[in-house]
Amino acid sequence: MDLLLKNAQVMDPGHLDGRMNILVRKGHIHSIVPVAKDRGPTSDLPGAANDLQIIDLEGKIVAPGLVDMHVHFREPGQEHKETIESGSRAAAHGGFTAVCTMPNTNPVNDALEITSFIQRKAHEAGLIKVYPCAAISYSLKGERLTDFEALKKAGVVALSDDGMPVKGSLIMRKALERAKAVDLPIISHAEDLDLAADGAMNEGPVAEALNIKGIPNAAESIMVMRDVALAELTGAHVHIAHVSTAESVATIRWAKDRGIRVTGETAPHYFMLTHEAVKTGGTHAKMNPPLRSEKDRQAIIEGLVDQTIDAIATDHAPHHQDEKKVMFEKAPNGVIGLETSLSLSLALVSQGVLTLSDLIRLMSTNPSKILNIPSGLRIGAAANMTAIDLKRPVQVQADTFQSKSRNTPFEGWKMAGGPVLTLVDGKIVYCAR
Repeated sequence: MDLLLKNAQVMDPGHLDGRMNILVRKGHIHSIVPVAKDRGPTSDLPGAANDLQIIDLEGKIVAPGLVDMHVHFREPGQEHKETIESGSRAAAHGGFTAVCTMPNTNPVNDALEITSFIQRKAHEAGLIKVYPCAAISYSLKGERLTDFEALKKAGVVALSDDGMPVKGSLIMRKALERAKAVDLPIISHAEDLDLAADGAMNEGPVAEALNIKGIPNAAESIMVMRDVALAELTGAHVHIAHVSTAESVATIRWAKDRGIRVTGETAPHYFMLTHEAVKTGGTHAKMNPPLRSEKDRQAIIEGLVDQTIDAIATDHAPHHQDEKKVMFEKAPNGVIGLETSLSLSLALVSQGVLTLSDLIRLMSTNPSKILNIPSGLRIGAAANMTAIDLKRPVQVQADTFQSKSRNTPFEGWKMAGGPVLTLVDGKIVYCAR
């Protein structure tokens, strides 16, 4: 059956911006036609069939499908937290048509067998596109490099030891050189483990008041500086994950000014919250890197505005509720974000900080470019689209999430705007009721 999305405000940055009808046929975009006020909904659409499902999106935005380039789906090995199916369902409900899964599963995705397993499970789920990121080093030990060429041929779109930094500068240099040869980005988990030590939250007055050992900004920024220097040395593309500090933003900005191949991402919790959230959110406000100061939060926002930071990702990190119901220092790091990311990020649009076009770049266009995966609303392209209602009231209720986990610091938050339709290869994988 053909699908007609009519009367939508179509927005594909630098390509489309206007009220249009989109005809989808056999999973692809068949035509995109400006709405003519004096004609019927299908009269301007070449090839429209009689057997046609019509969805009226009057007043809604249709954008290229959102892409989350940093998620943890926990499968294989920790299916009690999340599976590829449950994570995919959460992504679809959050407006995401594609995600990139980090390799710190159990076993680690450092071999073709694990990559194939992830791809098979995603295919069986039949919901969104799941692009695996494979490990830089075997077992994330930072000692011996994985087979980059074979992993790329298997469908890997990036390489990372996320969850662990690559401690040795020489092995990181070799990784960047080899990644450049196979044209894959290296996603850097920038953390100096000696400085982070056994810290559990941001170093500063809040940590002192709560008597919790802190992690200084330098634990992140020092490694960002190192990896930027190595990217300049090798000419390779390094992508800095989960940027949280003002110093990291400044370093990435400096690197881009020098023409170094560096990109960066942040997450909604870093521009919506500060370390003050630990006082009320407890372990649901514990993540790595930790929530930082108001100065850092403002620097993150400034980095989004001036395009120093290229992408908004979630770092979706599910944990079972019992694992978070422990002393703060003993709780695992991480929060979930797939089902709240768009609504939280739209706050920057409603506040006039970003334009809607800016946000689509950050959540769709740029992540696709960084990972070199298909994107965009063009005739003949796969029909991967997200429809957004800017006025839709949203209240965060974790017990209604599609994710298997509930570890969110945003419980009870009320927001305006969210996804109402997610389309993958022309198939409706989420439709708001």
